[in-house]
Amino acid sequence: MSLRDYHRKRRFDDTPEPDAESGGRNAKARRPIFVVQLHHARSRHYDFRLEADGALKSWAVPKGPSFRLGEKRLAVEVEDHPLAYATFEGDIPEGNYGAGHVDVFDHGTWASEGDPMEAIAAGKLDFVLHGDKLNGAWKLVRTNLRGKQKQWLLIKRDDEYVADLDADELEAGKKPPPTARSRVNTSTGKAKKSPKPAGKARWSQRALLIEGARKGDYPTGFSPQLASTREMPPTGEDWLHEIKWDGYRMMADLVKGKAKLRSRGQLDWTETFPEVAHAVEALPVKEVRLDGELVVIDKQGRSDFSALQRAIDGTSKQPLRYVVFDMPGIEGVDLSRCALVERKRLLKELVGSEPGVLAFSEHILGHGKEVFAASKERGLEGIVSKRIDSAYSQSRSPAWAKVKHEDTDEFVVVGYTAPKGSRNGFGSLLMAKPEHGAFRYVGRVGTGYDDATLKSLEATLSKLRTREASIELPRHVPFSAHSVHWVKPVVVVEVAFRGWAKEGLLRQASFKRLREDKRMKDLDTGSGEVNITHPERVVYKKEKISKGQVADYYRQVGRWLLPELVRRPLSLVRCPDGAQGECFFQKHHSDALGKSVRAISLKQKSGNEDYLYIEDLAGLLELVQMNSLEFHPWGSRVEAPEKPDRMVFDLDPGPGVTWPQVKSAARDIRKRLEQAGLQSYLRLSGGKGLHVVVPINPAPGWDEVKDFCGAFAEALAAHSPEKYVATMSKAKRNGVIFVDWLRNGRGATSVCSWSLRARELATVAMPLRWEELAKVDAPGMYTMARALQRAARLRNDPWEGMDQVSQDLPGT
Repeated sequence: MSLRDYHRKRRFDDTPEPDAESGGRNAKARRPIFVVQLHHARSRHYDFRLEADGALKSWAVPKGPSFRLGEKRLAVEVEDHPLAYATFEGDIPEGNYGAGHVDVFDHGTWASEGDPMEAIAAGKLDFVLHGDKLNGAWKLVRTNLRGKQKQWLLIKRDDEYVADLDADELEAGKKPPPTARSRVNTSTGKAKKSPKPAGKARWSQRALLIEGARKGDYPTGFSPQLASTREMPPTGEDWLHEIKWDGYRMMADLVKGKAKLRSRGQLDWTETFPEVAHAVEALPVKEVRLDGELVVIDKQGRSDFSALQRAIDGTSKQPLRYVVFDMPGIEGVDLSRCALVERKRLLKELVGSEPGVLAFSEHILGHGKEVFAASKERGLEGIVSKRIDSAYSQSRSPAWAKVKHEDTDEFVVVGYTAPKGSRNGFGSLLMAKPEHGAFRYVGRVGTGYDDATLKSLEATLSKLRTREASIELPRHVPFSAHSVHWVKPVVVVEVAFRGWAKEGLLRQASFKRLREDKRMKDLDTGSGEVNITHPERVVYKKEKISKGQVADYYRQVGRWLLPELVRRPLSLVRCPDGAQGECFFQKHHSDALGKSVRAISLKQKSGNEDYLYIEDLAGLLELVQMNSLEFHPWGSRVEAPEKPDRMVFDLDPGPGVTWPQVKSAARDIRKRLEQAGLQSYLRLSGGKGLHVVVPINPAPGWDEVKDFCGAFAEALAAHSPEKYVATMSKAKRNGVIFVDWLRNGRGATSVCSWSLRARELATVAMPLRWEELAKVDAPGMYTMARALQRAARLRNDPWEGMDQVSQDLPGT
């Protein structure tokens, strides 16, 4: 039935009922609702209503729902009601349709397997309710009885909520059967008792026994602690490791026995997930603050994000589980400064070890490498490693580290293209990243969607269509702006990808999920909005270049520099007193470097050590804030640190060698590399010489690459001893060029393209096209100012296409 029937039967100038055009519920509360209203009309009855297809599908149930297993209650199908009717209470005046008093008997959310409209049309709807009074499994079955209206039967299914009770007895004050307050074990279907405090000890007294605990309530509405990112898990017994749950982050505030649930973006989820709120209220305390993840668990014990979304959409009856992993406060005691491992110990005692709607997030102490490997074998997304002595911080902290098996990030959708062929929905999504108050295009995502996702996303995005684009497309994209359906930049999605291409675009991107729990401000933008202290401090005295100007330089060239730098172990040249002061190399990670500077554990002779790397502009600028001037990346990536994908030959001229001789040597080496089947690229070192850079497929190890480079350099020196030398000995450098091949060993580095040099003048290591070499009249011709001019006018990277080069190391 349509809402026209509802509207036709009512005179809205004489009844307080909402009209058919009245606004519905909060659009953010996507989980389908149900409501049961007690209607004292000509004949007293219960109106049973389920949200479906934008309306409330409605049945009049004369005797109300029964909790007795298999007991059939007549349910007469009536006209659809608008969503706004779900909150209606009051008197319908005499002379109007349905005259009498209306009360809300119960309300909550509901779900069924698959499309409920198809089930209703077929005459059999199996569903679950999550309300204050009505819970568990039910079914509606259409009968063959004839009458003015279709007649159904409402029947209670067999589950833990079955009881010798009906709606009238509940209305008379009898207590409801067990609900989520008894914390149903979703793995067994049996109700279990709430844990009780040991002996007569009060939870507050037990909490105060923990070192660092303080009297006083931890604040409600607290922000969640966020994890930094690491490529590999930390080692040592001072870390614990948990499963990285694949769901929605959720905080819970229990105040005076009443629970409030919140998303990471501070959306109120209490009414959306009533069974979780009930489970929190069932705990044997009146005050607690919880942090955890809302998930759905599959048969293999893994969290399934797709199943979670179906449960939220109301198209799956799979039970929700709130996995809690921290508790910063309980019963008037602030635990935020206590050691994490002690907070978790008390939390486990509170929640219990048997999982139900509420579950404790178990952990393993130490053995980070083994835990991470095991998570991959189980098909999990990754792990979260946490320092056992860490406090609870309402911010991103290096004390918590997420370690994933694939690169993912969140981006905002700014447009979509039309589908091709037989595909429905759309062709691809256009992704962008917030930077400097605007958006930067990062590429298209055309894979990873199933039919349901294509349909759902297209419906969402079509409502956000706009004529104005929020980004400017780069010139090199293979499509026109006219072919794009632009949308308002509000939808956030998570994307899996394999690094960044030279143009600053995502490589091999694939759609993972819609992040309805994330808002624009939640995105880890890497925007470079880093506080640079003492920006007036002079770094290059001769040119009077300040620290703030250095930071601005790296912001402006970040587009070109970052693809050469991100996700590679780094060595830094840090100069706290400026380029003319004492400078030093740093290769190890330190928390003091900044929250966006990541750590990777690499094996050394003395054991594993944490090296550093970055992923974005924010990480780069945090290093600049710590007085880093030069950046020297490894020839391998953090995904495979033992498999180099770059070789570098550094041409270092000795005394008496002219610049034209150095240029001639670079061309000679290029030719000899081509004879070996290797394409090469060119870079000014920013000092006296040139770098010839060779991309290779990351198959051989460091020793093989180093041996090849050494043999190649020695062959050059043997063939042209008047030009080259392959040894560092200064005594042999006079009038020849040292072909420095030693930069290709494990841990050895060379300066990155676009990096400043820590020298008297602010020169830049500049990538060149080979044809540009003829016009270069001095090795240090690119100063910071000139490099900025070049960056501003560049349309394409001088090394464009390097990432697509596939060439093996000869002899492997």
